Amino acid sequence: MHIAIAGNIGSGKTTLTRLLSKHYKWEPHYEDVEENPYLNDFYNDMQRWSFNLQIYFLNSRFNQILDIRKSGKTVIQDRTIYEDAHIFAPNLHSMGLLSSRDFDNYFSLFQLMNSLVQPPDLLIYLRASVPTLVSQIQKRGRDYENSIRLDYLKRLNERYEAWIGKYDLGKLLVVDVDNLNFSEKNEDLSYIINKIDAEIHGLF
Repeated sequence: MHIAIAGNIGSGKTTLTRLLSKHYKWEPHYEDVEENPYLNDFYNDMQRWSFNLQIYFLNSRFNQILDIRKSGKTVIQDRTIYEDAHIFAPNLHSMGLLSSRDFDNYFSLFQLMNSLVQPPDLLIYLRASVPTLVSQIQKRGRDYENSIRLDYLKRLNERYEAWIGKYDLGKLLVVDVDNLNFSEKNEDLSYIINKIDAEIHGLF
């Protein structure tokens, strides 16, 4: 089984992936942040590095999905292949940071890859307001994220909502994280686990 967690920067995807993998004994697949050779450059000069970064993510996530299906295990994945294509790349394009030529090239490659993979059995979307995202981003203190602007997070949130509103590839669980502290409060984590249990039992 393939479970995936989607959500904006700072919504708690990695933390929830870790906690759920521990609880269910699922194999976690994390986003490749530390090893990503483009992230620092991208945040310093988005226009120059946006295409390279998006291609890197696309390649990395496509390989992840192939590995997940080959493994035959139940895997929980931190971020999906869809988020770059439907949220991050179109946002960079609309901000003038990714040319139409590069965006069209990128998106046709995504469509080809997408036709070759299956969607997750369950998608968990972490919905968070901009103040919650900012607070979480500051807490983890990654240097390259210090320059992220509020309007950038707001635009991403709007695109996430539009994408989730139309998502129809499989089961979807939306979790509002503004009033949850699942990293520190067991009852908040239990609340999410109960919702996941209900969805998973509906899969069989």
